[in-house]
Amino acid sequence: MPATHVHLVRHGEVHNPGGVLYGRLPHFHLSENGKKMAEAAALALKDSGVKPAKLVVSPLLRTRQSAEPIAKLFDSEPDLDERIIEPYNFFEGRKVTAATVLLRPQLVFHLRNPMQPSWGESYVSVVQRMMEAMTDAAESVTGGEVVMVTHQLPIWMVHRHLSGARLAHNPSKRRCALSSITSFEYVDGKFHEVDYREPAADLARVDRGAV
Repeated sequence: MPATHVHLVRHGEVHNPGGVLYGRLPHFHLSENGKKMAEAAALALKDSGVKPAKLVVSPLLRTRQSAEPIAKLFDSEPDLDERIIEPYNFFEGRKVTAATVLLRPQLVFHLRNPMQPSWGESYVSVVQRMMEAMTDAAESVTGGEVVMVTHQLPIWMVHRHLSGARLAHNPSKRRCALSSITSFEYVDGKFHEVDYREPAADLARVDRGAV
């Protein structure tokens, strides 16, 4: 019998004083507030009775740090999985504003197709790798649940895919706060979304660095 549930946990707040889009850049770590947010997510998992049989983590620093309280609380050894990493993005390391584009007209080319999107990894690709990683993780254990610490866009793509919504969307309308938990039941080889929580809502701030 595989896992009964997979819980997708978004990382906590990142130290990003420059307000750049950090994407897959390697050295962006959690802020002090972000560490508190990660602890809140770990406690929320425990308080809701989650019993992780496996902890899977994106290899970026901010997700590995966000997984530390979960690993400690449940005495779990994290498994890194590249398939749940943040999508790559042409604008990494930049502040993405209208002024940025006006000052550098050549950047407009990378905005030509928001449906794909043309500025980075396609939404279809994100869905494919996330669903593969979730299925493999669920099938790799005997009972229990799986916790995966990942990023906003991958989580939101899974949500839209499983709900039958178009993958193209307005990024400002995503329901996926920092350190939020989106939970899926796994039955007969299929995932069904069953819960969404924001355990760190009282600590939340605007995340200006998400893809």
